[in-house]
Amino acid sequence: MDWLNDVAAWAWARHHNILSWYIRPLFLLPFCWFAYRRSLLGIAFTLVALGTSMAWFPAPAEPSPAVIQMLDAEHDYLFGPWSAAKVFASLLIPATFTALALAFWQRSVAWGLVVINGAVMFKIGWAYAVSGTAGANAHLVPALAGLVLVNALVIVAARLVARRRSEARPT
Repeated sequence: MDWLNDVAAWAWARHHNILSWYIRPLFLLPFCWFAYRRSLLGIAFTLVALGTSMAWFPAPAEPSPAVIQMLDAEHDYLFGPWSAAKVFASLLIPATFTALALAFWQRSVAWGLVVINGAVMFKIGWAYAVSGTAGANAHLVPALAGLVLVNALVIVAARLVARRRSEARPT
């Protein structure tokens, strides 16, 4: 089991690279696309990529104190005592991904955007609830930048799909 602890420490050190924080929201795009295309394999691949993305960037030589504060709070949250409220909040993660997949599987871009925006706002609120202000502020910019980009690209993709469908219909 030492190798598992070594891998976890290796990945955790790389998660201190803030680039991993910027890339994570972008995984919502292929997730939504594969749900829209009804590809369970694509959804699964995206979830694996999301889960490993924290280790894709090199560990920073000197992580930002704000990043350290946020990740220490996250670590304490995960490895601290668990209550019913914490279990409920943690179950919101798979529930959110399920709701997001169902929204796009059913071709409801509007509901998909509601789920995405609600999830990101909850995560931002959670960051402020469990971390100090500096740590939560470090999380805020990547979260909002990702949210704006994901919203814009989902809307653009939905319009392109709608345009292609209308052009493909015989008149």
